[in-house]
Amino acid sequence: MTRFNIAALLRQQAKDHPYKRAVVCTAGRDAGGRIAYAHLTFRQLDKQSDQLAHGLEQVGIGRGTRTILMVRPGIAFFTLTFALFKAGAIPVVVDPGMGLGRMVRCLESTHPQAFIGIPLAHVLRLLCPGRFRSVKSAVTVGWQGPWGGTTLRRLMRHPWSPYSPADTSRDEMAAILFTTGSTGPARGAIYTHGTFDAQIRTIQRQFDIGADEIDLPTFPLFALFDPALGMTAIIPQMDPTRPARANPERLIEAIVNQGVTNLFASPALLRPLGAYGRERGIRLPSLRRVVSAGAPVPPELIEGFLPLLTEGTEIHTPYGATEAVPIASIGSREILGETRRFSDQGYGLCVGHALEGLDVRIIGISDAPIETWSDALIVSEGEIGEIVVRGDLVTGGYFEQPEADRLTKIADGKRFWHRMGDLGWMDKKGRIWFCGRKSQRVTTPRGTLYTIPCEAVFNRHAAVRRTALVGLGEPVHQQAVICVELKSEGAGIDRRQLAAELTALAAANEMTREIETFLVHPEFPVDIRHNDKIHREKLALWAASRIRQGRGRSEPPHGK
Repeated sequence: MTRFNIAALLRQQAKDHPYKRAVVCTAGRDAGGRIAYAHLTFRQLDKQSDQLAHGLEQVGIGRGTRTILMVRPGIAFFTLTFALFKAGAIPVVVDPGMGLGRMVRCLESTHPQAFIGIPLAHVLRLLCPGRFRSVKSAVTVGWQGPWGGTTLRRLMRHPWSPYSPADTSRDEMAAILFTTGSTGPARGAIYTHGTFDAQIRTIQRQFDIGADEIDLPTFPLFALFDPALGMTAIIPQMDPTRPARANPERLIEAIVNQGVTNLFASPALLRPLGAYGRERGIRLPSLRRVVSAGAPVPPELIEGFLPLLTEGTEIHTPYGATEAVPIASIGSREILGETRRFSDQGYGLCVGHALEGLDVRIIGISDAPIETWSDALIVSEGEIGEIVVRGDLVTGGYFEQPEADRLTKIADGKRFWHRMGDLGWMDKKGRIWFCGRKSQRVTTPRGTLYTIPCEAVFNRHAAVRRTALVGLGEPVHQQAVICVELKSEGAGIDRRQLAAELTALAAANEMTREIETFLVHPEFPVDIRHNDKIHREKLALWAASRIRQGRGRSEPPHGK
């Protein structure tokens, strides 16, 4: 069995670029308002994570220890994560924005043996002692409270000496990362050291990451790739659980001050950042690429951000999920120059070709488990079905959730296919077109409707910001409803006129002809991770309530 520890990539970067900055964080401002930064070089990050690995081992956090990690993005987050990898421990990471109850249930389900967190996280542990009975070791990042254990500061007092990373294998568990549960229950995806390695090599190859790259990762988990890729990570001043509310001025300040070459931003963040930059005529010449993912990226959003970039700089929209990312990608030139016109007509969003080393197929739509792979599962060219993927970066299963494994994995000899839970089709060029979540399709007596293609028909209306297709009632007998979120300038529009115009758009397209009900919603509920993936399940409940109240094609001035 091949031995490998993902922390070895950090050690290699420390040898190759010892004095290059690895992590940069804001440290405050001086009397003149000038921003100050703190940083660690790759050599310092490697040495400090060595110190911590020794310290963690002394308090019982070693190979195989499932360790809850609840630390804000920053230098401590990086040193702790790589120390855990070196020790062979298993970080358990959840989105704190998923809600207290769901978060605690997710953490409890992993039977954690150690808990590392900020004081507020340890207060949670005190309030729910029964949920964390399995925890034997605790480390506080900050001031020590009445919850026991030790502190990060004490662990860092350990004098430095080289630490030999645990002799883990590529197939050994490296981390448990939870999905958001935005379209179903949150699940703990098992990442192996080999999974991380395959992801890092795929990202480097696909986006041609150079040795002098500087990244502004606005999603903390993606920031962990940076040290392994040799990129300098600039930690932005923002609440990572609310990217849509990030301050554009601070993000642009960081890009300009640090000469950022790579920006990762969800669509919800890219939209206000682009609007802010356009209004002020800002250009960001240091950026070599922008990467946007986490939710469908509309072509008009891409078009709106390009004025901030120099000619030739592309916006990339990779496709994937917690269990398999990235598996495909497409650039702004191809989107705006070729695929956009088909997206506007309801063909779905093109997410590009499968990346090197990955196999992607489209199979027939089914909600039942599929035990064994067969090529007979594959649909005809151009037919909409479920997207499945096979490759080294695809996670092998969920932590102690055999039923979820049965629903999402298809055995294929010694390998397996992962069912993405997404619907799409493949064109003659081998490109994948995303048509929405399988769980959110609407099945009516006349046939099946898919969210992304149907919504594109109505998103063309000048007053509409976005729409959401939902189904009311039982499958096969559902009523299709379009929920509408208006642009700010559309707030005063006559709702009866709007309904008539949307009905005309529906009637003009064979795909949407049966849709007759339109409901204006003030602000769509969205996912907690990227703030842009629409919670259609919540909208369906809201729409059902509205219709019971007798609301429908024409609406009063306020949609709530």
